[in-house]
Amino acid sequence: QVQLVESGGGLVQAGGSLKLSCVASTTIFSIDVMGWYRQAPGKEREFVTVIGSRTNYADSVKGRFTISTDKAKNTVYLQMNSLKPEDTAVYYCNVVKQGRSYWGQGTQVTVSS
Repeated sequence: QVQLVESGGGLVQAGGSLKLSCVASTTIFSIDVMGWYRQAPGKEREFVTVIGSRTNYADSVKGRFTISTDKAKNTVYLQMNSLKPEDTAVYYCNVVKQGRSYWGQGTQVTVSS
């Protein structure tokens, strides 16, 4: 089992920045893939970014969002710059370990215009 705790969400004006954190209950050295997804009201959960052997971003966030990890702190981060109202969503941390997928509880990000 892997437990994930996200933090860092909040309310920000368009053009602003936020940095999300996700702390894993296990060493991330043993994790295959770590990523972020988001779900806006009335929409399905969608891919944002993932880091593993490679790093990938959704086209909608490319150039604005950056994923990174701190292995000493078992933490994955999502730096979000130039935020837009359409980035408003609940952001979820996801990890895949030994073929199993784990999710955090989510953190709300609201971008006002």
